[in-house]
Amino acid sequence: MPPWSMISPASRGIGFALARRVLQTTNAPVVATARKDLDKTEEELLEGLDIDETRLRVLKLDVTDEFTIAEAAAACKEQFKPGIHQLQLAFFVPGLLFPEKSPAQIDAKDALLTFQTNTLGPMLMIKHFSSFLPKKTASPEEVEEIMKGLPSAASMAIMSARVGSISDNKLGGWYSYRASKAGVNQVVKTFDNHLRTASGDKALAVALHPGTVKTEFSKEFWGGVKKDKLFEKEWVAEQLVDVVRQVGIDGRGKCWDWDGKEVPP
Repeated sequence: MPPWSMISPASRGIGFALARRVLQTTNAPVVATARKDLDKTEEELLEGLDIDETRLRVLKLDVTDEFTIAEAAAACKEQFKPGIHQLQLAFFVPGLLFPEKSPAQIDAKDALLTFQTNTLGPMLMIKHFSSFLPKKTASPEEVEEIMKGLPSAASMAIMSARVGSISDNKLGGWYSYRASKAGVNQVVKTFDNHLRTASGDKALAVALHPGTVKTEFSKEFWGGVKKDKLFEKEWVAEQLVDVVRQVGIDGRGKCWDWDGKEVPP
C-alpha cells in the first residue's frame, strides 16, 4: 500500500527539523501539523527545499484539544484511506516542561498541563491515527522509489526523554516532566503490545530521547550542558530519523536515544 508520513507538531523546534528532514529524504506525502499560522508553517517548512511541494500538507492540530486531533484524522482519511494507504512513518513530538526543583514548587495546573501535553497528547494521537497503520494482512509496498528513506516496518515514534527513565533517575527534580515522560514510555510499550497482535511485524512503536537540543524549549538550561552535548536541531532530526529506520522489529516498544542506544526503563 502507498505510504505517507506525519510529524506533529511541526511548526518549530525538533518537529520542524524532523518534517524538513523527512521531506528531504523521502518521496512519499508528508502531513505536518501546527496549532496556528498554517500557511506560514508550510512556507517555512518548504523554504530552500528542492522537492515537489505538493507532497506537503499542513493541518491544524493541538494535542491538548481532542476535537482538533479528530478533525485532522478525518482530513487524513479523505486523502489516505486506511486499507489503501498506510502511515509508514510518524513522529509525535509535543513537549512542555515546568522544572520543579522541590516538591514545594509543584503547581497543580502546570503539572496537569504537562501531562495533558506530554502524555495524554500522544495517547490521543495514537487513538485517532493508529487505524492508518497496516494490519497483519496488509500487502507490502513493492515500489522501491516511493519507499525511499522510510522504515521497512511502519513506525510510530513518540518523544520521550532520558529523565523519564526510573532506573536512571539519580538527581530528582522536574517532577511533572519526569513523570509525564515515564508515562510516555509506558504508553509506547502498551501500544506496541497492541500492534504485535494487530499488525505483527508490519508496524511498531518506539519512544525517542533527543538529547539536549538548541531550541527555545531548552534554552534556559544550555549553560549547564557540555558543548559537545548541546545539539543543533537539524543534526538531531537526522539522527532520530536514522534511529527509527534502523531499530526495526527487534527494537520495538523501547526508548532509544539519538545515538541508537537503548534508554533504560
